[in-house]
Amino acid sequence: MTAGRRRISAFNVVLLLVAALVVYMGASNVDRSLRAARADGTPGTFSATSLDCIQHPGHESCTCNGTYVPESGGEELTDIYLYGADRRTCHIGGRTAAVDVGSVNRVYGPEGSNEWIMTAGLILFGLGLGGWAARPWWAGRATSGD
Repeated sequence: MTAGRRRISAFNVVLLLVAALVVYMGASNVDRSLRAARADGTPGTFSATSLDCIQHPGHESCTCNGTYVPESGGEELTDIYLYGADRRTCHIGGRTAAVDVGSVNRVYGPEGSNEWIMTAGLILFGLGLGGWAARPWWAGRATSGD
């Protein structure tokens, strides 16, 4: 090791691994998030069978569960939920247009979703965390003259 080089700590190595995992998790959802944003998938009909709501201080979070049948006559999906539905928009026994973008447990409304924002934020957070954790290497390279 040269005199100008800094050693990277085990903590920074762990942070780099966590950052890589976060970027990987975000990147693996990019395709589905973009398809959901554009409502690019198989159109069909969602039928609501139940509404589960949880009260939080200041707001309520609801899940509209039901079944989905594609317009093309494919297999009916059960035990699935409509992303973004709440107490106002989920009518038990009611049917609404929906799009299956390939997600395992949810379908989306024909207007799409803003889920891509969270995916992009996750990737940017991972890149920022990785850059911050790798700064001792960059600082060491800049001062050593390599």
